[in-house]
Amino acid sequence: MSVRTGKAGATPAGGASMKLVDLHTHSLLSDGLYLPMELARRAECRGYRWLAITDHVDASNLERVIPEVLKAAAEINRRSAGFRVIPGAEVTHAPAGSIAGLVDAARRLGARLVLVHGETLAEPVVPGTNRAAIEAGPDILAHPGLIDAADYRRAAEKGVRLEISARKGHCLANGHLVQLWRRHGGRLVIDTDGHQEDDLFTEARYLGVGRGAGLTEPEVRAILKESLAFAAGRDKTA
Repeated sequence: MSVRTGKAGATPAGGASMKLVDLHTHSLLSDGLYLPMELARRAECRGYRWLAITDHVDASNLERVIPEVLKAAAEINRRSAGFRVIPGAEVTHAPAGSIAGLVDAARRLGARLVLVHGETLAEPVVPGTNRAAIEAGPDILAHPGLIDAADYRRAAEKGVRLEISARKGHCLANGHLVQLWRRHGGRLVIDTDGHQEDDLFTEARYLGVGRGAGLTEPEVRAILKESLAFAAGRDKTA
């Protein structure tokens, strides 16, 4: 778990603004509103350090979408030092038996960050998706809903990060996830699942999503720090 130190409401040393990271967003290459470059620019203007573009993929579009995200990310990163895009993918609504193969295929195609769309309360995700995803070993299991303790512990064992979501509907089980984290440890991330500018983080919104899930402010800041370090590792050209 994150170290629980400091006072809630404290600001970083010197009062500096937080650098933000968001490991789950969508462009119009799937169901987002903007081209990847416009999404990136809007995130940069909000104080992001790293933005992962993780468009929805399944067997039908994976070979098209991932190379397109890679191309956009390379162009953005070639011209920017203080802000970076991580090209990724979110395996979405795949049959449980297909998830492992799709995760592997996404990585072979060059995705630096692979998510699987978990059993959110907001959508009719196939039961068993959470466990199949965890066993497939993605980087993040997105919005896992009312994940059970056994699956949660398995994710912790395998190093799969579980997502606290800012998105309407997906956020309904955030408190449940934090309760399991307090009992069993593991790694959490806080993401927007953003599809348009109003979805994206500001410092206040990042803190608010974490606090609303039941975390203390020092815990939220510790998750952010860990997520920034994780993003740096996925940005192999950083």
